[in-house]
Amino acid sequence: MTTTTTASLQVEGLAFAYPDGYQALHGVDLRIDPGERVALLGPNGAGKTTFVLHLNGVLTAQTGTVAVAGLPVVREHLREIRRRVGIVFQDPDDQLFMPTVAEDVAFGPANFGATGAALAALVDAALAAVDMAAHRDRSPLHLSGGQRRRVALATVLACDPEILVLDEPSTHLDPVARRELAEVLLGLDRTML
Repeated sequence: MTTTTTASLQVEGLAFAYPDGYQALHGVDLRIDPGERVALLGPNGAGKTTFVLHLNGVLTAQTGTVAVAGLPVVREHLREIRRRVGIVFQDPDDQLFMPTVAEDVAFGPANFGATGAALAALVDAALAAVDMAAHRDRSPLHLSGGQRRRVALATVLACDPEILVLDEPSTHLDPVARRELAEVLLGLDRTML
């Protein structure tokens, strides 16, 4: 008897063109099973970021389908999809906008309904996971690039997503910061792209 598991992420025939006519994606198929870690590689302009933005509904498929744990990525499911799929953007400054690190990390789970002690626990755990707890009261503007990247990761981890998507996570990091980020990611028990 064969048992089949529902894919964490299932993409079939995904195509997308920008309004200027540029065809960024054409016929993309991908299946990622629970617990898998997959690297998406390609040159600049290959469509990696465009693809990533389809995984939680920032962009919507013009052709093809995207599903998370069997749930189609469509308007009526976006809240649940975004709870399940956390994206760490290429530029951490796109995710950091609050006065302090702790407020940035609290923003996502608060929007999903976490409050009080439960919210504080999520923030504490996320900051500890990326070794940034000592910086919780600092402004993200006063952190190094590697520290901002880890705080951006913490903003997503605080929401406890099933799937963690990182868009070019080591961009602009020096070798030490790159190694530190790799160590953090290796310690996480999540499906990753």
